[in-house]
Amino acid sequence: MNKVSPKSLFHSKWTKVNIENKEKHFVITEVEFDEDQRVTKCVIEAAMTQNEYEINWRELKEPKQWKVGWQ
Repeated sequence: MNKVSPKSLFHSKWTKVNIENKEKHFVITEVEFDEDQRVTKCVIEAAMTQNEYEINWRELKEPKQWKVGWQ
C-alpha cells in the first residue's frame, strides 16, 4: 500500500500502472479540505495532455493502480 498523507498531496507526482489514453504521469493540482481538515476534493492532471480528473485521493494508496513519483 502506498503511503499518502492528505497534507502532502498538493503537487505530488504519480505514475498510473494501467496506462489509458497515453496518460501515464500525473500531478495533483488541487486539494480542498473541510473545516475538520478532511479532503473534500482532489484533482489530478495528466502531464502529457493536461487533462484533469477529479479522483478519490484514497485510490492513490492502491499499488496496483498507482506508483509514487514518476517512473
